[in-house]
Amino acid sequence: MQENRIYSMAFSRVYPLYVKKAERKGRTQAEVDEVICWLTGYTLQSLQEQVTKEVDFRTFFDQAPHFNPLSSKITGIVCGVRVEEISDKLMQQIRYLDKLIDELAKGKPMEKILRANE
Repeated sequence: MQENRIYSMAFSRVYPLYVKKAERKGRTQAEVDEVICWLTGYTLQSLQEQVTKEVDFRTFFDQAPHFNPLSSKITGIVCGVRVEEISDKLMQQIRYLDKLIDELAKGKPMEKILRANE
């Protein structure tokens, strides 16, 4: 079976698209960074290092310091698929991030995006 091509895509190619999507809806790069850091455990500095090093998605998630245990509370549909039903761990992590960026762009309050009361 052929591996999904997003796994080898540079995170740095997609990161500006996340920012642009959020900014089009009145959100900020700082909020995008906060969401990514919450999910992955990266600090702002280590996140920027990953972007600068142009690591691929597999490496980005493999090197994530601490994948947030509350990520299991992220539910819903991304690209026509329920994120909570994705069996491939890496694809699920990528889709969790997509879902969080979608929620940010849709104007959801940050405390809900970060599952603060879960």
